[in-house]
Amino acid sequence: MGNVRVLPLVLASAVLALGCQQRQTDGEPEEGAADTAAMMETGDEMAGDEMAGGGATSLADLAGTWNMRAVPESGDDTTAVTFRMEVAGDRLTLMLPERDPLETVVSTSGDSVVVEAGPYESIRREGVTVRTRSAFQLEGDRLVGTIVARYETSGADSVTILRSEGTRAP
Repeated sequence: MGNVRVLPLVLASAVLALGCQQRQTDGEPEEGAADTAAMMETGDEMAGDEMAGGGATSLADLAGTWNMRAVPESGDDTTAVTFRMEVAGDRLTLMLPERDPLETVVSTSGDSVVVEAGPYESIRREGVTVRTRSAFQLEGDRLVGTIVARYETSGADSVTILRSEGTRAP
């Protein structure tokens, strides 16, 4: 029975080590970012619960439209991208600039809302397909989180981690 709980820990450690290696040239990663990325990579529900400093979040808590902004944590291009998220019932729809609405797979874990989207054409890299997995937390009147974008390329820069923040639309 003990080995069953070890696999998520081993996977999270491997993802964390890889994330640290990828960002090593940019200095220390922002506190908590690697933990969120590890949770998002492994789907480990316990990692989400350990991050949860407060009570559980439900999609009802996020009902409405959110104006979001995301910025890469590292790299040459740190240009911000903006998008909207619409939350209604058990659905979360991404509204990317000049795109059709994008349906997502959404779940909650502790104080985090995990959103998976794609494949779709990247708004950062024209002509490149991307899949994203995001973890958001409600902090007061703001929605903050981390987005892991996986581009369908064979290059070394096939993953980008973005910090995101948004407010509810009036």
